[in-house]
Amino acid sequence: MVVSMIQMIFEIPDVASIKDKRRIIRSIKDKLQRRFRLSAAEVDLQNSLTFAQIGGALVSNSRDFGEGVLNKAFKMIEDEMPIRIQDMRIYSEEF
Repeated sequence: MVVSMIQMIFEIPDVASIKDKRRIIRSIKDKLQRRFRLSAAEVDLQNSLTFAQIGGALVSNSRDFGEGVLNKAFKMIEDEMPIRIQDMRIYSEEF
């Protein structure tokens, strides 16, 4: 069993309130869950107005498959969401 994980730290420009930030983060998490069947959560920077950290995970039987799905998910977020990526890491653990 292989668990592939992604961690993203990003900036959300032009956010006026925590409510706006939460709406954008919820949209990102929903898209990750629907399109790519990832488990996703906001894992840090909850108190920051303009920065967020999201983590996601996928269980599969192949490191290449898991990391490929996560790369596609990252590309979708980068292209479709109103954010600026500050840091992104993808890694896999085999159990």
